[in-house]
Amino acid sequence: MKTTPTASDQGLFHIPLPFYDIPVSAGQSRFPSPAQDYEIAEIDLNKQLITNPPATFLTRVTGDSMTGVGIYPGSILVVNRALKPRSSSIVVVLLDGELMVKRLYKHAGMVKLLSENPTYAPITLTEGQELMIWGVVTYVITAAT
Repeated sequence: MKTTPTASDQGLFHIPLPFYDIPVSAGQSRFPSPAQDYEIAEIDLNKQLITNPPATFLTRVTGDSMTGVGIYPGSILVVNRALKPRSSSIVVVLLDGELMVKRLYKHAGMVKLLSENPTYAPITLTEGQELMIWGVVTYVITAAT
């Protein structure tokens, strides 16, 4: 069985990037006052996105079943294996040998894997199916284009 290297195997490195603490409107445009001072700080995306390096891995998405929550083909998922999945968590799972990202739904002993695209039907687990939860998706990195 092939194992995936973890962040602790490879060692995290610090890459400070400039962070401009300036409000950027996504609705009605408002221009910031040139008289206002805005703090320019540094942010490290490793520290921002990876809270538990030994338990974290990244993976790239194929397919469009999760577009309703901003997970598109080519998106990179930050997945934490240490988090306990709850009903409504977005998880990476291995179901009957197929790796997929879905929303987990648990109720009254029933487990479903839900897509966030109406084209795809829910998957209701039945007896005999093998489900292994690889981790909980904590962040999605998606290109803006």
